Amino acid sequence: MAVAWEHAWRALAARLCIPSRAQCAGGTTGALLEDDESPDALSPVPVCKQAVSRSGSRSSTELCAICLGGMRPGHGHALFTAECSHKFHFRCISSNVQHGNRACPICRAVWKHLPLPAKADATPLDWPDDQLPVSCAPDLSVFESKTTSGKREEDAVGASGVEVVSFAEFPYIQRSVTSEKFDILIHLKAPRPPAPSASSHTGAAIDILAVLDLSGSMAGNKLALLTRVLSFVIKSLGPNDRLSVIAFRHSAWSLFPFRKMTAAGRRHSFQALADGLPVAGGVSNVAEALRKAAWVTGDRQVRNPACSVLLLSDGLGGREAATWQCGRPSLVYDALVPRSICPGSGHHVRVHAFGLGAYQDSAVMRGIAEMSGGTFSSIDTVGEIPDVVGRYIGGLRSVVAQETRLSFHCAEQGVLLTCVASGGYASTVDGHKGGEFVDVGDLYAGEERNILVTVHVPTTHGKDSALLVPSCTYRVAVTMETVCIEGDTVIVHRPRHPVSPSPLSVEVERERHRISAMEGMAMAWNAVELGDFVHAAMILEGRRVELESWALLSVDAPTLALVAELREFQDRLGTRQRYKRSGRAYILAALNAHPWQCVTASGGDSGLLLPEAVEELTRSTPVAPSSILTLPVGQDDQGSPGGTMTLTC
Repeated sequence: MAVAWEHAWRALAARLCIPSRAQCAGGTTGALLEDDESPDALSPVPVCKQAVSRSGSRSSTELCAICLGGMRPGHGHALFTAECSHKFHFRCISSNVQHGNRACPICRAVWKHLPLPAKADATPLDWPDDQLPVSCAPDLSVFESKTTSGKREEDAVGASGVEVVSFAEFPYIQRSVTSEKFDILIHLKAPRPPAPSASSHTGAAIDILAVLDLSGSMAGNKLALLTRVLSFVIKSLGPNDRLSVIAFRHSAWSLFPFRKMTAAGRRHSFQALADGLPVAGGVSNVAEALRKAAWVTGDRQVRNPACSVLLLSDGLGGREAATWQCGRPSLVYDALVPRSICPGSGHHVRVHAFGLGAYQDSAVMRGIAEMSGGTFSSIDTVGEIPDVVGRYIGGLRSVVAQETRLSFHCAEQGVLLTCVASGGYASTVDGHKGGEFVDVGDLYAGEERNILVTVHVPTTHGKDSALLVPSCTYRVAVTMETVCIEGDTVIVHRPRHPVSPSPLSVEVERERHRISAMEGMAMAWNAVELGDFVHAAMILEGRRVELESWALLSVDAPTLALVAELREFQDRLGTRQRYKRSGRAYILAALNAHPWQCVTASGGDSGLLLPEAVEELTRSTPVAPSSILTLPVGQDDQGSPGGTMTLTC
């Protein structure tokens, strides 16, 4: 019996290309058997031509080609018969499929109907991690059916891709009329995530580099606020997200490199902060810190799909970059932000600046954010952290489209592009099609972008005029696949006689009012900087009344929200003291957000907030003494000892 079994084993090993018995762990036959099988159950059957399949292996009705265990009925094993008629132990083949194998281990036929995964409580196969079965497929995507691929892409970007919708100012233009300024609104909308919870870790993983200001101006309450913000960031990141921290005074140094925010990664991060954060003091050199940040982000060996820099500072150390222009000192932000991370470079990384404390140089922080294409927000109290930072983290974790580019060109001869209101996004002339394209960049789940295009419409003899052809290209953040979407051609009817009344597009009018309000905010801020508070209040009052009258007539909720923001602007400009304390930072944050159509602390969709992070920050339940870390916060704003700051992890 032993000699016959040895001959059968050698024949089977030669046909299946599996290691010999001498190379197997343990060196015995029992190592190849399931726990509830015996060698007697595998007594060999004489090999004949009828018992050998076309692939050269023994018939699958006798041995499982994965574990080489017996598959005779009545031994308590569930069997799986594939489309190619080969049989395997169910738990063996389901585990094999979970490792990415979609082909038959015997004949290499690609399966369309796969076995369901084995239950979590099932006993796993005794395959070491570095010794998987030799029948693994080289590339999962090659053997993946179109249905499975489509479902995975749909899960990645939601129910659909980015939407491109156009709205013409009027649906009709008389044939004999030439319109010198005809507005068309191109609306982009990113898909919502498939899961309703924004806190689920199913989106693209992100890399965040936190840059901490530890100069003397940050001593006291500002440093305490900084540690609370950083604690919130650590607790908000998922296990696949990575965090690195840089601190700076007159020079910059790294506290720890990029690490995943698993449970162990969070503990190590809190401990590194407790050991590496010194007492605030000395001068600030934010330019050196950003140069260090540019080097760290550019030197990453492993890169998550999304990456950004989180700058936590009061901005009071950025005035050393001032130069003389037109006979007076003028801040040049080119000296602060390295060109290697600015838009248009091969390594663009956005710097999201968060001004801390009541007294801060918000102009410096806003300038840094705008130079890099990031956002600026102000945090005065601990209570603002969940709203402001929660939107930032929630947005990064819900990126669905990257490198988004909106293109459009004129559809007919005689139609000319005259103006493109793209806000902070750069627009470039497309020399090939005679149109333009706007680089929108990243889109978070559910985010919307509006681009107002003005065209010249000539007279015509036809019934319709095709004006504009929009299209959009972007890269799916999860699958890294490039997608191109062609929008519908913008067509207006050209009646022979005037049509009265011709309805005005609500979407176009709303965007006009938003641009008008943004221009009013900028004019009011310039007046306040010159000390003319009365003129600034008059500008805001005029724009507010104009918007409010139209919003009440059309019952337009977004415009009413804009009216409330203008009213808040007026209130922040009430006194010079309040403007210096918090009004300046509030206004600059709004002026930074509106050109990019982003969300700041002043308002927006609360769907990006992270419930679990907010709960961890605000709850007052006691924690174990072993999970408490104490950080020094130096001196307060009056110079008295500031004590320590306690973080829980």
